[in-house]
This record gives sequence, structure tokens and C-alpha cells, in this order.
Amino acid sequence: MKVAEAVGRALAAAGVDRVFGVVGSGNFHLTNGMVAAGSRFVAARHEGGAATMADAYARMSGRVAALTVHQGPGLTNALTGITEAAKSRTPLVVLAAEATEPRSNFHVDQEALAHAVGAVAARVTSAQDAVEQACAAVRRALHERRTVLLNLPLEVQALDVPDGASGLAAPPGERAAVEPAAADTAALVELLERSRRPVFVAGRGARTPGGRDALAELAERHGALLATSAVARGLFHGNPWSLDVSGGFSSPLAAELIQEADLIVGWGCALNMWTMRHGRLIGPDTTVVQVDDDTSALGAHREVRLGVTGDVELTARRALDAGGGQRQGYRTADIAAAISARVRWRDVPYEDTGTRERIDPRTLSIALDDLLPAERVIGVDSGNFMGYPSMYLSVPDHNGLCFTQAFQSIGLGLATAIGAALAHPDRLPVAALGDGGALMSAVELDTVRRLGLPMVVVVYNDDAYGAEVHHFGPDGHPLDTVEFPPTDIAAVGRGYGFETVTVRTSADLKAVGDWVAGPRSAPLLIDAKVVSDRGAWWLEEAFRGH
Repeated sequence: MKVAEAVGRALAAAGVDRVFGVVGSGNFHLTNGMVAAGSRFVAARHEGGAATMADAYARMSGRVAALTVHQGPGLTNALTGITEAAKSRTPLVVLAAEATEPRSNFHVDQEALAHAVGAVAARVTSAQDAVEQACAAVRRALHERRTVLLNLPLEVQALDVPDGASGLAAPPGERAAVEPAAADTAALVELLERSRRPVFVAGRGARTPGGRDALAELAERHGALLATSAVARGLFHGNPWSLDVSGGFSSPLAAELIQEADLIVGWGCALNMWTMRHGRLIGPDTTVVQVDDDTSALGAHREVRLGVTGDVELTARRALDAGGGQRQGYRTADIAAAISARVRWRDVPYEDTGTRERIDPRTLSIALDDLLPAERVIGVDSGNFMGYPSMYLSVPDHNGLCFTQAFQSIGLGLATAIGAALAHPDRLPVAALGDGGALMSAVELDTVRRLGLPMVVVVYNDDAYGAEVHHFGPDGHPLDTVEFPPTDIAAVGRGYGFETVTVRTSADLKAVGDWVAGPRSAPLLIDAKVVSDRGAWWLEEAFRGH
């Protein structure tokens, strides 16, 4: 057996059941080895799309996924998606064929590329060690929550594996939960017992049913309100004390209540400039605590009074074990009434600025929220529009929104929705895109149709890069470089086999309801011509982060 096949079979045996990519000569035998051993291969039309599909699948399934690419340009085509995954600490193995001969057209320093984008570099170096080196890449991706680039030199792939060297690959054990120090837990409990207005902000590290339940119990005992970062949105869906998202996307009421907290505890949450609005959500006398199983994350973005190294669920359970009676805290009748009436963005009054030609994105998003089934999984692209689907479309739980925004690249939303859809085939997949990101990634509409996904693709189409228009326009700068003639994106969708509808007013949305009620035999693309009279409420927050 050749190394290429042996590595492919070992990866499948190690639990990598889904591999995304574009196959060329250098990764042909490796990918076929995985398929032969039981992994499912998902062919994308571009490596960039494949990388983000793999990232989203890994995030939403909780399993290590793989990306397979050709040497050289196959890898460079995928780099934006790999960067997003690396910044988000997604457990992902990138399988890259490698041309080691400098005179080869395909030669590039692939190890340096990995380091440049924050991924871990590894290499298969011999036929004797190939299987173990491949399994080690999977273990590292899972246990360290890292994106690992495994380079596979062409000359090594072609070697014969010695008898007995193929080994017995098996899935790695689960990552061990980090036990918090007893003194840290006691200090946390003391702060909770002294607090009158505590707020819990849960992030990526809390995105498990066990983490959710433990935090909900601890919050109930101490009267804490509950919020999440954008990536953990939906974690506390249905809880009457949930403020939804903390940060730039916060509703006015949520921001007000977080600012008035006397204690903020970040649970598996970076408390970065996005989640805390550059610190403006933290009152001058507010005590800040951070709980994370990675010590290096504590205080990385802002000063904390107490940093607890520990698994979110374990730490919350240890705090519950410390006992203590139930306290009212922040949970008063007036606060409950306010949350019920005003915490959702759709309940905040607004002036509809739609015309006969263009629909207000808030009106569009509220209508879609009512029309589309509640059991949904949403992938959102980046841009001026992104806050509307992110906050006006409800999600059923923490697996309802896949938010690939660590690199803030446009063009990732469609591939995100594809990967998330494959992780949750029981839900309606929704891709929310701007016109710029939609046209940048339109090639993957073919992947949606080929996979038979009953997806709704919503394009918030303002014929521009809206973020730049609204950031630079008020100062009188010329905007010719960021505005475009109208594009019939519905026609593009029809070319790929989608059912389509162009939406200019609410009346046009009847076709969406008809599609939802029908057999959904083809995916649906909504080309929504949205008003562009103002920047989104969160936009200036984003530009401060540059």
C-alpha cells in the first residue's frame, strides 16, 4: 500500500468522517483512500469554499473535519478560509500535497504559510511513520483546538508502506476537561454572593448542552442575567432572563442592562472589543471575571479582577456544589417585563424607509423570521447588512448560527451555510449574504444544488460594498470604487438551478411562503433589493476595530 492510501485510511479510522476539497493530481490518491475507508468527500468548486465548509462543519458537528487540497495553488486558494478557521481555533486538519523541489511550478514554502495564518504545521516525513504522523495531526487538532496543516510531500506519498507500519489507527480520546482550582472557585462564589446585578456572558467555550445547563442553574441561584457572544448566540434561547447577544449587536435594552451590571462573568468568552463594545459595556465600578480552560486567554483583551482556569461546565458545577441559597440579584419583576417586551431587535420601533423599489432590511428580516421554519441553521457573511440576519432571525439553540467572522472576510457566508447544513441535515439551512459576498462566492451555488440541500439563500442587495459606502460617504469621499450597476442575482441563481424571487416590497415575499409550503425540491434564492440610506447600527463599532 502506498503512503497516500495508508494516510487516507488512517485518517478515516481516526474519526475524520467528512473531508471537503478540490481534488487534483497531488491529493487524488489520498482523498480516494479516505473515501474507500468510509469518509464522505464533499467536492467544492473552489478551495476557498471547501476550507470554510470544513470549518463550519467542524464547528457545528463538534467533530474534527478535513480539507484536502492540491500542492501549491490549491493551498493558497484556500488560505482565507484556513485563516478564519485558525483564528477561531477550529479543530481542522488541512491535507496539502507538497512539492518539495524548488524548481517545481507548484513549489511554495507551505510550512511558512501555515505559520503566517496561525495554523500549526506538520509533515509526513517517511513511509514508516506516515500513519502515526497523520493520527498525531488529528489528535493535536482535537486536543489543542487547532487548525493543523499536514503537508504530504509527493515523493513520500508514492512510497510503499512497510509491512506492519500501517498501524492500527483509532479515534483519539476526548479532550480532557480542565478542573478549576478550589481557591479560584471559592473566590468566584464569593464575588457572586456579593453581587446585586450579575451578568453572565457565555462564549464559544460554553457552547455545549452541559455548559448551558450548568450556567443556567448557577445564574438562577445568583439572580444573574444571561447573554452570549455572537458565536454562541442561541445558547440560552427560551430562557426568560436571556439578553441575547452582548456587544455591537446588542439591542438597546441589552446594552443598558449589561452596562449597569456590578459583576460581569465571561464564560469561555474572550470579552474582546466586539463582545464588550471596546469596553463601553463595562461600567466604571463593574467587577470583571473570566473563566476559560486556556490560561493564556485570561485577561488577554481586558483587565479582570479574577481569572479562573477551568472548563466552563466543570467550573459552574463546582460553584453550584459550594452551596448557598437562591438570591434575587438582577432578576426583578420590572427587569423581566422589560426583557419580555424589548430585548429583541424586532421589538424595537423603527421607521420603515422602504420604497416601491427597495425594501427596508429590518422589514425583510422580520418577515423572513416569521416565514421560515423555526428549526434552522444560519450562515452569515460579512458586510454592512450582517447585523440584520444575525439578530432579527431567531435561532433555536447554540447550533442555529454559524458565525465565521474572526477574520472579517466577505465571501465566506455561502460556504459556511453549506458546512453547517451538512452538520445539521434536519434543519432548514439559510445563507444570509450581501451582494458583494454573494457574487464573490457564487460558484458554490453549484455545490448547494449538487448536494440537494433545501437551502434558502437571502441576498441583501444594495449594489455596493455598503460598509465602505456608509463609512466614507458622509465625509464626501468619491464612492465609484465601491458602488456597482444593478445586478440580477436572481438570474444568476436560476442559472445554477435555484428557484428564485426578486423582493422589492413585502408583497413579493409571498413567493417565499409558497416555497416553504411546497416540496422544496430545489433551493431558493431571494434577491432582496434593500434600501441603502444608512449604515447599520453596529457599523462604526466594526471600523473602530480596524
